[in-house]
Amino acid sequence: MNSTIQTEFFQTGMQKITLHVTGPIPSTLSDIPNLRYLDLSGNNFSGDIPISFSKFRQLEFLSLIENLLDGTIPGFLGKIRTLKQLNLSFNPFSSSEIPSQFGDLVSLQVLWLSGCNLVGRIPESLGRLQSLRNLDLSINNLNGRIPNSLTELSNVVQIELYNNSLTGELPLNFSKLKSLRRFDVSTNNLEGKIPNELCELPLESLNLFENRFEGSLPESLAQSPNLFELRLFSNQLSGELPKNLGKNSPLTLIDVSGNKFSGKIPASLCENGVLEELLLIGNAFTGSIPEQLSQCSSLTRVRLKGNMLSGEVPSGFWGLPNVYLLELIDNSLSGSISKSIAGATSLSVLLISGNGLSGRIPVEIGSLDSLVEFSASDNRLSGYLPVSLLNFSQLVKFDVHSNELYGELPVGIGSWKKLNELNLRNNRLSGEIPAELGSLPVLNYLDLSDNQFVGKIPFELQNLKLNEFNLSNNHLTGNLPPSYAKEIYRRSFLGNPGLCSDLKGLCPSKNEAPSRDFIWLYRSIFILAVILLILGLAWFYFYYQSFKKVKREIDNPKWTLTSFHKVRFSELEILGSLDEDCVIGSGASGKVYKVILSNGEAVAVKKLWGDMKKGEDGDVEKGRVHDDGFQAEVETLGKIRHKNIVKLWCCCTTRDCKLLIYEYMPNGSLGDLLHSSKGSSCGYIAPEYAYTLRVNEKSDIYSFGVVLLELVTGRLPVDPEFGEKDLVKWVCYMVDQKGVDHVIDPNLDACFKEEICRVLSIGILCTSPLPINRPSMRRVVNMLQEVHPESKLKIIKDDKLSQCYSEDYSSDQGSIV
Repeated sequence: MNSTIQTEFFQTGMQKITLHVTGPIPSTLSDIPNLRYLDLSGNNFSGDIPISFSKFRQLEFLSLIENLLDGTIPGFLGKIRTLKQLNLSFNPFSSSEIPSQFGDLVSLQVLWLSGCNLVGRIPESLGRLQSLRNLDLSINNLNGRIPNSLTELSNVVQIELYNNSLTGELPLNFSKLKSLRRFDVSTNNLEGKIPNELCELPLESLNLFENRFEGSLPESLAQSPNLFELRLFSNQLSGELPKNLGKNSPLTLIDVSGNKFSGKIPASLCENGVLEELLLIGNAFTGSIPEQLSQCSSLTRVRLKGNMLSGEVPSGFWGLPNVYLLELIDNSLSGSISKSIAGATSLSVLLISGNGLSGRIPVEIGSLDSLVEFSASDNRLSGYLPVSLLNFSQLVKFDVHSNELYGELPVGIGSWKKLNELNLRNNRLSGEIPAELGSLPVLNYLDLSDNQFVGKIPFELQNLKLNEFNLSNNHLTGNLPPSYAKEIYRRSFLGNPGLCSDLKGLCPSKNEAPSRDFIWLYRSIFILAVILLILGLAWFYFYYQSFKKVKREIDNPKWTLTSFHKVRFSELEILGSLDEDCVIGSGASGKVYKVILSNGEAVAVKKLWGDMKKGEDGDVEKGRVHDDGFQAEVETLGKIRHKNIVKLWCCCTTRDCKLLIYEYMPNGSLGDLLHSSKGSSCGYIAPEYAYTLRVNEKSDIYSFGVVLLELVTGRLPVDPEFGEKDLVKWVCYMVDQKGVDHVIDPNLDACFKEEICRVLSIGILCTSPLPINRPSMRRVVNMLQEVHPESKLKIIKDDKLSQCYSEDYSSDQGSIV
């Protein structure tokens, strides 16, 4: 349906109009005299807001959220004095400032201008909106200071100014904002101290993260009776946390990571028994972990990494029943891992590396059948590895390097079918290396170096596709498995006197080395002969040999084969099969041939073009392929070992030609894995294409975001279930109405819910209707790289206060698991 709608279609007394149309907004809507409620959100309207809207005399509600309006935000909307709610968020408006005329809307209670491409300063006139309860100017390019006039909004409940470029200090007159409950100015360039008057307000949520605030946190914040979330991470705050923080407040989340806080952790943080998340990463807290926290059964996520905590960890702290992430890395904690850890039935990530923990790993730890990662390196743990560790059916990473563990590896370690990384380096482990390690299907990191392992290297280890492999400095004997008898693996076996191979440094000769006198005499004779030869033939030899070499290479090029894996073919077999009938692809860099070898196997051969130059007859000739950096790059490619990267068997080179021989892989695509061989591009097109008919980098970001949403939801971009929506709008609607759990593919592993939510957030950010709000691909890559078991995302929605309130609550010091 387009927007050429006759006003006769509506009755004169129509109180509400919700349309699903495209094109410009009909200017004749203002001819409906008694219209009070006009909701055009979630459509594809484009162009300007009609000037006729200034004629409305009874309109109280106007919502144009999530359209394609691309004009400027008009000041004439300030003439609609009856307006109580004005919602223009998430439209690709032209860069413009907030109209000062909006200060004339004396009845306005809600003003949402999030994601509207706003620039300039926040106008002082907004301070005249005495009825205003909710102000949302987030996700724009606003700059300058926050005007003091905003502290005159005595009825305001929520102020959201996050994700802008605001500077300067916070206003001082917050004492007038008696109704303020939520204050969010995160991700700006604000500085100075946090005003005491702000902390004296009955706040429920205070978000000041990712700014440059400094100084101490006012003690008055501890008196707030309603405060449940406090996010101050990534600032320059210092001093001690208020001693009574949490005593008078129902704190559920506190994140002060990445600051300079010191002193002891307040014992009252969980006094009300509802604290769920405690994040103090990268500060200078000292003392021991408060005993009171060991009674805080509501805790789900604890991250105390990178402080100066000392003393023993309270016994009950190990066994908190709802904690799924416990991170104590890089402190000075002592004592042993308590047997009470058996009570931590929800624990999936245990990170305790870089402390002074001692004693044995308790047998009771085997009851943690949900454990995904166990990192306890750089401690003083001793004793045997308990057999109960084999109960970790979900284990992905096991890292206990640099401890004092001894004994043999437990029999049955092959049951860790999901294990990706095993690091036992620098212990005193002994016995033979279990052959069942070779049956672990996804293991790509294996480090058993600096131990006391004996016996032969199991040939089954050749089944692994390892990126990191180290068995050095043990007592291993026998021959190397054929797949590892290569120069690229030499360092992996050094320090094992009993190992035999042709590699340098292994199996040293038992014969005595020649005497030094004999070597010196031999060298002297050789040097003298060389000097005499140089004096007699230098000039003739240089030019003559150069001429012969050039002529020989031109007349009869010699192929050199450099292999990176064991190959069963020669360069002659490859060269004899490079027919035009075998070409499967051609591009700017060369041609690709499919070659069937004599043993029936197929390889892909890429023949690189040289520099292109014109001959005297005007024809294009292929010049030489430059060697600059080529050999080093190819050797690097040949060393890569990863199950998702095509294997480079070898390369064949001459003076004028380069051939790269790869493992042949049939065609395939991400879409094939997601759904089927049939694809559709409809749901991947960015909304702005409908009115610009142009694509750019932001259009590609949008399409990539749709792919991320497909990965998380397991749904097609266009589905009859969505009705008139596509996947993007369906996800936003479901998250908005029902929450994140209703969009996540139920087939995904629930223990990775935090990473899934993080990717979902990135997908939503990439599919923002406003191109300017989509991140660059470099930023997308950085965010995806941060999605690992130290990162977490939450999407929070408050229907009464803001339509779309979502943010990444993880600090820079680590991602959320």
